[in-house]
Amino acid sequence: MQVCGIIFGGIMTDIPESHPRYQSLLTRELITQGVKNGITTQQGLIAQGRGEAFDYLIGEKTIDSAAHAETCACALLLLADNPVISVNGNAAALVPDGLVMLAEILGAKLEVNLFHRTDERVHRIVERLHEAGAADVLGETAEPYLPLDHERSRAEKEGIASADVVLVLLEDGDRCTALADMDKLVIAVDLNPLSRTARTAHVSIIDNIVRVIPNMIEIAKELKTMTPAEIWSYVEDYDNELVLADALEEIKEHIMTVQEDLLTENSDENNDDEDKGGSGQSDGPVLLTPEEEAAFEAEKKRLEDKKKVIMRGADLMMDRSCPSRRSVFLKRRHDPPVVTAFFISSRRRVFPLSRAVLRSFSVFLFCVPFLCSFSVILFCDPFL
Repeated sequence: MQVCGIIFGGIMTDIPESHPRYQSLLTRELITQGVKNGITTQQGLIAQGRGEAFDYLIGEKTIDSAAHAETCACALLLLADNPVISVNGNAAALVPDGLVMLAEILGAKLEVNLFHRTDERVHRIVERLHEAGAADVLGETAEPYLPLDHERSRAEKEGIASADVVLVLLEDGDRCTALADMDKLVIAVDLNPLSRTARTAHVSIIDNIVRVIPNMIEIAKELKTMTPAEIWSYVEDYDNELVLADALEEIKEHIMTVQEDLLTENSDENNDDEDKGGSGQSDGPVLLTPEEEAAFEAEKKRLEDKKKVIMRGADLMMDRSCPSRRSVFLKRRHDPPVVTAFFISSRRRVFPLSRAVLRSFSVFLFCVPFLCSFSVILFCDPFL
């Protein structure tokens, strides 16, 4: 049996990898030890628990739309002039090695930004990232650049204050809004698709940070082998509203699946018992005692009630007025996605022309020969 030992502050907790909740227990242990080491706060424990609740709802996996958002995020960070990864206490406690590796691959800067900020805590997080292999970490000399009334307003001039693309991890909504208002493209990691952060960010990754960072490392390695035009193709059709809608639909589907399993489990067991009990009986009518008949009627009513619950949920899920999750997520939008328009306007790069412009240009080229011929006939033919 393999056992993972977590050592912080002289305390070691052995977590067997065979435990069905191994990853969850490991995450909780890292956050708890982060509090003991002055990296995370007690409020961070609450935030971790809330995120884990949403992780249950999406099935504790990287859903398709989250993988799509992770790819778009890597593409934007690779195309950026000054990409910055904003690090808070929970992120530093959970994935310090991954953050350092991702920043190195993307050519991004690491900057510590905290809501419950103290100089000592910032220094501890910077040291933790140095231990993980980071050469430079910003944040200790941050000044209040952002229009906020709390410590999140602090930023380094060469870091978040001048960044064009910012990856924020486990963020609060007001700073995400402030960054967006400063014409910065914001990529957020948040397990709650209903949060202000997820709905404000330009790219929202609805996934657990312990899966996001390893995923983005592999994606970034692959994207770095491509040309800028190929990398841009992963951004071109991204739509954050569809990603959030897909995450909510995934939650609904997961809840319905669990509900159906719970409501049909006893029915299957009862059917198996009937099959086993009836093997030695005659084909004639079975006489029941009054008690057995009452129990049979009660069980029949219970099964009918369960069926009504399932059908009520199915009516909500299968409403014909709402397109399916896959059709919504995979359909192509005629209007340019918000993130594409924002990125082009803020970066002022020359990217492939939109299809509408190309179509207009093609029609113009098609009409030019006819216009020229008509002009020659009109002005040169003496009989006209």
